[in-house]
Order: sequence, then structure tokens, then C-alpha cells
Amino acid sequence: MSDEIKILDIPNPTVGQMMESVVGCKWSMAVIELIREGVNRPGKMEHAIEGLSAKVLNERLRKLMHFGIIEKRVFAETPPHVEYHLTGFGNRFAEILDAIRALQNTARQQ
Repeated sequence: MSDEIKILDIPNPTVGQMMESVVGCKWSMAVIELIREGVNRPGKMEHAIEGLSAKVLNERLRKLMHFGIIEKRVFAETPPHVEYHLTGFGNRFAEILDAIRALQNTARQQ
């Protein structure tokens, strides 16, 4: 958790710092992938990933919003709910994650 606090304390982290923080965190990568697949609500995310607690999910969502990778949409309905979506920057960031996965797959085959 101390690393989370440190990265969130940086007002404008570099893309390199963001990448290190996201790639080094299995939960952040999983949350981005779920959002890409259309799982946008926190409760559904929590149930979709075994072992992911609400506390950890909220920390990762907060970090990804801080980075500008995702945005939070609040719906003023009864009952109220929120959804998370990738931003334009988040879509580009996810493409980099895809490239890293592809590189990893290539490395495994060698």
C-alpha cells in the first residue's frame, strides 16, 4: 500500500511511472481488461475477479482515475450507481498493455 500512496502523491506522473505502476499490479491490469470487456460497475468487477476485495478494487480505480486512464460516470438514479470507462488516453494506454502481452507471448515461445 505504501507504493500506492507514493504514486498517488505525484500530481502528474509520467507515462513510464504509470506503466510501471499498472504493469506491476495484477489487479490494475485485470480492472482495465474488465472495463474493456464492458464490465463497468464496481460490484460486477469485484465478483468477476476472484480474490479481489472492495478495498483493493477502490484503490485501483482511484489510481487509474488519477492517471487519467479511466473516468467515473455517476448516474443520479434510484438507486444511484456509477460506471467506469476508459478515456481516450486509457484506450491508447491499453494498446501499450496489449503490445507488452504480445511481447511476453513471443518471449515465452523462444
